[in-house]
Amino acid sequence: MFEIQLRDDILFLSGRLDASKVPDAEKVLDTLTQSTTVDLSELDYISSAGIGVFLKVQKRLHASGQGLRLVHPRPRVRDIFHYAGLEHAFQME
Repeated sequence: MFEIQLRDDILFLSGRLDASKVPDAEKVLDTLTQSTTVDLSELDYISSAGIGVFLKVQKRLHASGQGLRLVHPRPRVRDIFHYAGLEHAFQME
């Protein structure tokens, strides 16, 4: 299961973001045009395909001086970004 919701200008992701859910994530993330906070506190897992979605959006936003701010990742999700060498590609808190 994977859900993405926008509440109070914050995107909340929950469940598992794997390759099968990438199209769902892209539908929302590809519409972003300004810096956005993404709350990962309820995201249980992210695959390399899911990270790829974030990287694509970050690159696009960065070109216009914007970016993604990833907050409250669970230790397992933070570790995935760390092992991929990408924890510094995003503002992560």
